[in-house]
Amino acid sequence: MTHEKENPRVGLFVTCLVDLFRPSVGFAAVKLLEAADCRVAVPRLQTCCGQPAYNSGDRADTRAIARQVLDAFDGYDYVVAPSGSCAGMIRDHYPALFDDDPEQSQRAHHLARRTYELVSFLRDIRGMEAVDARYDGTATYHDSCSGLRELSVKEQPRHLLGSVDGLTMVDLPSAEVCCGFGGTFCVKYPEISNHMVEDKAADIEATGADLLLAGDMGCLLNMAGKLKRRGSAVQARHVAEVLAGMTDAPAIGESIGESGEGES
Repeated sequence: MTHEKENPRVGLFVTCLVDLFRPSVGFAAVKLLEAADCRVAVPRLQTCCGQPAYNSGDRADTRAIARQVLDAFDGYDYVVAPSGSCAGMIRDHYPALFDDDPEQSQRAHHLARRTYELVSFLRDIRGMEAVDARYDGTATYHDSCSGLRELSVKEQPRHLLGSVDGLTMVDLPSAEVCCGFGGTFCVKYPEISNHMVEDKAADIEATGADLLLAGDMGCLLNMAGKLKRRGSAVQARHVAEVLAGMTDAPAIGESIGESGEGES
């Protein structure tokens, strides 16, 4: 259990997909962080983390975006994102962007050391053992590639979900298998992406769960879209919504303007 700072100042990195498709995840993140005795702010200067440009090989635009992020989150004790992919971009890839710029490199390394995925921050840094939430149903959990492989987010969400009253968790056998979204992967290789998410959707349905949970909106939009096109009754939500007890909003894929990625 770790409590590195009392009442730390946390800058919430909202992420593009949360901002555009699922603002309720941002509000859930704020609620959870405040429950962990954090002082939360949402810097207005923030935009994208630069991952789409980075994955496309556009280092010049990625550096420009990264500088803006460095400025937006300067001075916070921690930066927390409800997304393994965005947190992973900042932690693992920002430092190398500025190898030729000592001043910016130092800032990027400093930001990287202070940046965490939401649920791992709650468990590993703030020592959160349980949440005050209830959800009556059965859920299964998908591990996003970035959260799992770059940030070692695996046990943390499952531990906290175990404290949600009324919730039964069932294992997803292919939990660690990519859903096929992969940022620009689903655009570059739509047929492969669609086959991957088709397999994933079938595995989700086979668990008998009525709810699919994950920590990345890209994965959730992709899987929710495929489940909906299959006529599945399984709903999808970001893990933060269940942990915060904020499940009044329609499930992902049921609101106007929300859809999955890739071709059906």
